[in-house]
Amino acid sequence: MKLFYREYGRGRPLIILHGLFGMSDNWVSLARRWAEHFQVFVLDLRNHGQSPHSPEFNYSVLADDLYEFMLDRALPSACILGHSLGGKTAMLFALNHPEMTEKMVVVDIAPRAYVHTRFKQFLKLLLNMNLQKIHSRIESDRYLAAKIPQTAIRHFLLKNLRRSTHNTFEWKLNLPALYENVDRVLEAIEPDGQTFEGPALFLRGENSDYIGEKDVPRIKALFPQARVVTVPGATHWVHADNPDFLFNQVLWFLEDDSGIAR
Repeated sequence: MKLFYREYGRGRPLIILHGLFGMSDNWVSLARRWAEHFQVFVLDLRNHGQSPHSPEFNYSVLADDLYEFMLDRALPSACILGHSLGGKTAMLFALNHPEMTEKMVVVDIAPRAYVHTRFKQFLKLLLNMNLQKIHSRIESDRYLAAKIPQTAIRHFLLKNLRRSTHNTFEWKLNLPALYENVDRVLEAIEPDGQTFEGPALFLRGENSDYIGEKDVPRIKALFPQARVVTVPGATHWVHADNPDFLFNQVLWFLEDDSGIAR
């Protein structure tokens, strides 16, 4: 699948993969800062943003999409950074294609399975929204507010709403495919005996429960060189909560020949 992407800067390639419900737009500010040091590619994963839609949605096809992207761009290897859904995609890609993964950065996700019913609830809520009766973003926000009291989450989800050519609203997300495959998103990364021996950095939010101490042994088993760093004051949305700390940690890690984060 040919993914939509944004490109900034020159130098060693750095590929950024967003999380579920996200898109490349979410990472543009940080991408432009890293572009002073690297050639940065920010991708829209399938069924998200401006990339094509498909009924298939699992980590295997997401990793294959990344592989195809690198072949198309003639990138023999790259540093891969992924957040949440993108982080698990980065893990599987690194395990399957270690020769193409120079360094790996995973933001607030572990290789284990998760139980988060809210993802399916969000998808069902969006699917049930009658866009023919929505005439403004204020109306759409009011509709979601009855079920999602957190303003930041509502606004994040509504970034996926756009005006169609007929001046009505439509979703950028392939909601039916995401809804049907949401359980696949929550699955663990289960490699067939592979490990990634290259440098790896796991960044976890201080106020997030996505990476706990019990996850560290599994991370180390699959990624022996991994270091886990806690981002102060951050929830799961690390890049929004503490972008400066994230920027510096990633920059130090990618530029350090030893592959060790500070």
